[in-house]
Amino acid sequence: MASETKESKRAVTLVETTATAQGAQAKKFVEDGATQARAAMEQGMEQVTKTAEGFFKAAEEAAEFSRGNMEAMTKTAQLFAVGFQDIGKQVFAVSQALTDHALESAKAMASVKSLKEAADIQAAFAKASMERSMSEAAKLQEATFRLAETAYAPLTARMTLAVEKLGKPLAA
Repeated sequence: MASETKESKRAVTLVETTATAQGAQAKKFVEDGATQARAAMEQGMEQVTKTAEGFFKAAEEAAEFSRGNMEAMTKTAQLFAVGFQDIGKQVFAVSQALTDHALESAKAMASVKSLKEAADIQAAFAKASMERSMSEAAKLQEATFRLAETAYAPLTARMTLAVEKLGKPLAA
C-alpha cells in the first residue's frame, strides 16, 4: 500500500507539474496573442488616423482652393462691371462728340450760299466723322482688350495655380 500511495503521490505530482506547465504555456499563449492583437490594433489605428488626417487635410485644401476660386470670380466680375461702366462712358462721350459735330455741320449747312459750298461742307463732315469714328473705334477696341486682360487676370492666376497643384505628386 505504501508503494501505491507513493506512486499516487508521484502521479499527482506529475499531473500537477504537467498542469502547471500546460497552464503556464496556455497563459503565455493567451498573453502573447493579446499583445500581438493589441499591437496590430494600435498599428491599424495609427494607419486609420494618418489616413483620416490626410483626408481632412485634402478637404481643407480643396475648400481653401474653392474659396480662392470664388474670390477670383468675384474680382473678375467686379473688374468687368467697372470696366464696362468706363467703356460705356467712353461710348457716350464719343456719341456726344459725334452728335455735336453733326449739329455744327447742320448749322454750317443752314448758312450755305451755294450747292458747291453745301457739297464741300458735307464732304468735310463725312470725312471728319469717318476719321473720328475709326479713331474712337480703335480706342474702344484697345480699352476692351485691356479690360478683358485685366478682368481675366484673377482667373488666369487661379488656373495657373491649379495646373501647378495638379502637377505636384500627392503627399503620402
